[in-house]
Amino acid sequence: MRFTRIRTAKATAAALVAIPLALGGPALQSHAQDASPSPSGTFGPGCSALSQKADTVKDKVVEAAAAYPQLSQLVSAAVRAKLSGTLDDKRNITLFAPNDQAFQKMTVSQLASLLSNQGQLKKVLTYHVVDKQITPNELSKGSFTTVEGSKLTTSGSGTDFKVNGKANIVCGNIKAANATIYVIDTVLQPPS
Repeated sequence: MRFTRIRTAKATAAALVAIPLALGGPALQSHAQDASPSPSGTFGPGCSALSQKADTVKDKVVEAAAAYPQLSQLVSAAVRAKLSGTLDDKRNITLFAPNDQAFQKMTVSQLASLLSNQGQLKKVLTYHVVDKQITPNELSKGSFTTVEGSKLTTSGSGTDFKVNGKANIVCGNIKAANATIYVIDTVLQPPS
């Protein structure tokens, strides 16, 4: 009888491991990380949907962002603004990276205007970069000077954070060789 219980317990444990793996393994694992953000793990409701082409820890920030298909418009804009080298040469920065959906929130004319004006594009993109590594613990009531020169603020708690009170951090604390990346759902505009 005791031997049967042990075999049944092992079979149940194996099933509990097999079912999550069959349903998508790592995507389910991110929910465990959602519970409490820490400097060593990613967090946020959008992390499981953020697919990655490669390991980004060894890549500089622009190449690391390019590994995420959902950041393709940001990478394209950074290349267009000739910021790749500038951002990759900086150490210990934080990038609040607008995802493709953030760019889609802009009107066609707003986006066309932004992309056609290299100076304005550079200003907007550098407003998304802070010249220091920001940990999740600093996000609850943060105020940071951007590379563009203006301030941006962060607020929230747990795994629910906003930038400037309107952009949601959908996935945070992604590590790159020279940066920490927080994916946001809105393109931030520097104060006029």
